[in-house]
Amino acid sequence: MKAIVAAAVMLAGCTTMDDATSATPAPAACNAAAVQDLLGKSATTVQAAAKQRAGAALVRTYESGSPVTMDYRADRLNIETDAGGTIVKLSCG
Repeated sequence: MKAIVAAAVMLAGCTTMDDATSATPAPAACNAAAVQDLLGKSATTVQAAAKQRAGAALVRTYESGSPVTMDYRADRLNIETDAGGTIVKLSCG
């Protein structure tokens, strides 16, 4: 019985697996240069328009000095605000 299980495990190692990452299209990169005119505006009022104009799939809004994850997402627009919600920086990543 152990020989059959060992043989099955060995044969399973000989099979090829599909590469899921090659089948997934790369996300579109955002363009922060397209939204720099929004600096100084209220983030809550322009967030949706900024996302669309930058071509971003995601938006992350945060206050300056707040902790954020360091993961890089080419399809994410980062909107950094001051304590009053005014945009002070727009970047992608």
